Amino acid sequence: MDLLSLRYFQAVARHQHISRAAEELRVAQPSVSRTIIRLESELGVPLFDRQGRRIRLNEHGAAFLRRVERALAELDDARREMADAAGDGPGRVAVAAETLVQLGGVLAALRAHRPGVGVRLFQAPPDAMRRHLRSGEVDFVVASQPLSGPGLCAVELVREEVLLAVPPGHPLAGRERVAVAELADEEFVSTRPGHWQRAMLERLFAREGLTPKVVCEGDEAAATPELIGAGLGLGLMPAVARQTIGGHSPVVWLRLDAADCHRTLTLVWRRDAYLSPAAQDFRRLAMGPDHASGVMSSWRNRSWKV
Repeated sequence: MDLLSLRYFQAVARHQHISRAAEELRVAQPSVSRTIIRLESELGVPLFDRQGRRIRLNEHGAAFLRRVERALAELDDARREMADAAGDGPGRVAVAAETLVQLGGVLAALRAHRPGVGVRLFQAPPDAMRRHLRSGEVDFVVASQPLSGPGLCAVELVREEVLLAVPPGHPLAGRERVAVAELADEEFVSTRPGHWQRAMLERLFAREGLTPKVVCEGDEAAATPELIGAGLGLGLMPAVARQTIGGHSPVVWLRLDAADCHRTLTLVWRRDAYLSPAAQDFRRLAMGPDHASGVMSSWRNRSWKV
């Protein structure tokens, strides 16, 4: 068992596909297949269930993957720590988020404070965020819904109201507030399952014993106001969207009479992970000088200062 074999296994486990793993690793597919077979032989248990050309990580593989990711993440942390000790460049930081639009301000401040810093961003749903953290691919995630687990640290960045957006001329457009039960027959524009808008929509409806009628779903949340304005359906949007769109909004905004109709942005990182000076600067900027007092309004539109 060597590091190369473990990295091959990690890639195959992530993709659950030999060819895609080989493409990522930039090696020949037979080499990856032989490495996995040799690793399984050495361990004495199959790590994948196979059906023809399809493979799927089994319970032994899942247990092995957790330990492999922990070991490789420690080694990657050690390499970064030694590079920082050697003064090798301005450093790097990697961040995952469901939507990247909130990161512009803090990243601009980081680059101003640390010119030349390397930044790597991932757009990912919560399950993928956990994998990115566990494998050490990212230093932080900015989560729009609860993300907890063993060995994770989290701080709340901002909590903002979520509003209902409706097309102009809709029967509800003249209202200021609406109850979820009144929306039972409405059609909705939303994100795919797993993203915070969809999770909140389904949670609010489930409390009323209802299931939302989603007629348009995707990953491009920024397109939601235009689609709602075109009459495709209603949708949930964070209050910051109303501020960003301003007076040229294609939708009408209503408040929902529902408990906990808020989105909370949370910064999450691995408790025992090595954080480079660049990553520590990112965390300090993201949390802001007013974090200790709990005043975290308008996170996306703040001026960041080190």
